[in-house]
Amino acid sequence: MKKSTPLLVGAYAVALGAAQAQTAVPPVAAIKPKQLTMLGNTRTDNYYWLNERSNPEVISYLEAENAYFDQVMAPVKGLEEKLYAEIKGRIQEKDESVPYRDNGYYYYTRFEEGAEYPIYCRKKGSVKAPEEVLLNANVLGKGKPYYQIGGWEVSDNNQLLAFSEDTVSRRLYTLRFKDLKTGKLYPEAIPNTGGEAVWAADNKTVFYTRKDVTTLLPYQVYRHTLGSDPKQDALVYEEKDNTYSMDLSRSKSRKYIGVQLHSTLSSEFRYLEAANPTGELKVFWPREKDHLYEVEHMGDKFYVRTNWQSPNYRLVETPITNTAKSAWKELVPHRKDVFLENMELFRNYLVLGERKEGLLQLSVRDWKSGKQHYLNFGEPAYTAAISVNREFDTPVLRYTYTSLTTPASTYDYDMVTHKKTLLKEQKVLGGFKKEDYVTERIYATAADGTRIPISVVYKKGFKKDGKAPMLQYAYGSYGISTNPAFSPARLSLLNRGFAFAICHIRGGQEMGREWYEAGKLLRKKNTFTDFTDCSKYLIQQKYTSPATLFAQGGSAGGLLMGAVVNMHPELYKGVLAGVPFVDVVTTMLDASLPLTTSEYDEWGNPNQKEYYDYMLSYSPYDNIKAQAYPNMLVTTGLHDSQVQYFEPAKWVAKLRAMKTDKNLLLLHTDMAAGHGGASGRFKSIHDVARQYAFMFLLLGIKA
Repeated sequence: MKKSTPLLVGAYAVALGAAQAQTAVPPVAAIKPKQLTMLGNTRTDNYYWLNERSNPEVISYLEAENAYFDQVMAPVKGLEEKLYAEIKGRIQEKDESVPYRDNGYYYYTRFEEGAEYPIYCRKKGSVKAPEEVLLNANVLGKGKPYYQIGGWEVSDNNQLLAFSEDTVSRRLYTLRFKDLKTGKLYPEAIPNTGGEAVWAADNKTVFYTRKDVTTLLPYQVYRHTLGSDPKQDALVYEEKDNTYSMDLSRSKSRKYIGVQLHSTLSSEFRYLEAANPTGELKVFWPREKDHLYEVEHMGDKFYVRTNWQSPNYRLVETPITNTAKSAWKELVPHRKDVFLENMELFRNYLVLGERKEGLLQLSVRDWKSGKQHYLNFGEPAYTAAISVNREFDTPVLRYTYTSLTTPASTYDYDMVTHKKTLLKEQKVLGGFKKEDYVTERIYATAADGTRIPISVVYKKGFKKDGKAPMLQYAYGSYGISTNPAFSPARLSLLNRGFAFAICHIRGGQEMGREWYEAGKLLRKKNTFTDFTDCSKYLIQQKYTSPATLFAQGGSAGGLLMGAVVNMHPELYKGVLAGVPFVDVVTTMLDASLPLTTSEYDEWGNPNQKEYYDYMLSYSPYDNIKAQAYPNMLVTTGLHDSQVQYFEPAKWVAKLRAMKTDKNLLLLHTDMAAGHGGASGRFKSIHDVARQYAFMFLLLGIKA
């Protein structure tokens, strides 16, 4: 490759070297035009070169942007450090989860004071038994800039542990094995796995997925015999269609090992008996267009959550000897106003996780009598979810609960007596009292008449006079619902007069499957206009004003941020865009990038003109124009496995060249992290403190 002209000149020299300068000068990325022609349309990308990860010029540009960020943020550096200490001070550092019972042991994780990572533990037979440490991530991750345990699984005889680890943040996990009797690691280490491992019933055979190192899609299932050379592992299944991904599972009954193949709109389940690990995988029901399904086993039946002829899903059962649709018997019918999200099977009870009017509900049905009841939670906006329930023969349901004012809580619910027992509410230090805060559920009306739910929280005394600052958040893609949940860090905003709003916009699945369908493919723009219509409503109702309203979104929510600042920049004082997916057309045309071909059903296939034109009409990078933009903080990670770092880098470079305002535009790249940011419970607080300090800088908040 021809050596490029060094960038560390002119503006770069100022940004990197003039620490005493009164005015920071932003970096200016070199313009190197590249013509991109598709379907008769030619686009010019002046910053395409930034995707050259190994190019020193690219690294220099990212480092220059980081230096500029540091210089601009220098006036609030002390406040950022105060925020870090404040948020960290709310965390009970020495802490542990509520143990759950599985195969004769109680499993839990705990944190030691000052430690970044969890310690995975268990006790035999009783929570009062001596502790056995399975994994100490602090020891394993010592000296590494990034460390994460992916998945872990104990063998049926309770003596062996399979676990995976990622030290780069590319989600390419190395699979390891540990003898729990001796504490020693087995010599084999299997790289580039999906992070999950499933034991067969023989306590020596393990199934795992392998990823394509370019696309990062898991596409193969291998069978490994403990103690053998991984090079000799048997290929059990290979997925040839790169629009599909895969996951491994073991049924709650432990009888079956499953391979779940899934794309956006269709899925397929293959399985074999755990007692026969060398057997052939059976197809439960062949994949077909517009059919998603999941399978669980109990007794002599399979239970299937399916959207076949039922957009909001229904539940059916079928004999294990006949999985054809002709044998399916409906247990829970399709309902237009209720989305069936998940299920949990017990010997005597069926528990369903359902979503109605955007809120999660838990229903309990007695298998014998057929009687059904719902748990009552008593708040206008909350999140209740089925937790870890590994055993069939129990009348007790373990579930979790949180709201915008209630810290994460773990409950046991007696399905016979209907009695709830609070096992733990996450302790929040620093004098927090939930009664000091108010949560609301309100609705904005979109331009087409659709009512958009908004969950709002603020501290008592908040005045709706149009002067208060507000942070408005949304995601709105993949059918992922954004649930109202408590955040200890968010108190640093609420205690300084902020309100916080979650907009449950189309593209998520809060209001059922149609809510998702109405915010994808050729209807994707509904997601963006829903968000801006929510902004207009919040301003109209005097929760905030354009001078004090901030917008936030990450990943596909970063796409949302990019779209709304092109459409309605005048609505926002500032925007926080995390790992934003902003170069939609170019990315979706590159089949070598992670998560591209598997997402054609979400965004469309740009090789087809109808989708190409529509995506081009909203792609944030392609629609930057000469206009004033809000203040913006854009964050990314060099090793991001989902939205490559060069998308936000290119976006910022082009915005700098075209915007007509003098508002702040900052890019911060974590040179050691990926899509989820820094690893560790304290390192990640720096990311939040940085975002808050940016908003406080713009508002003149000094303490």
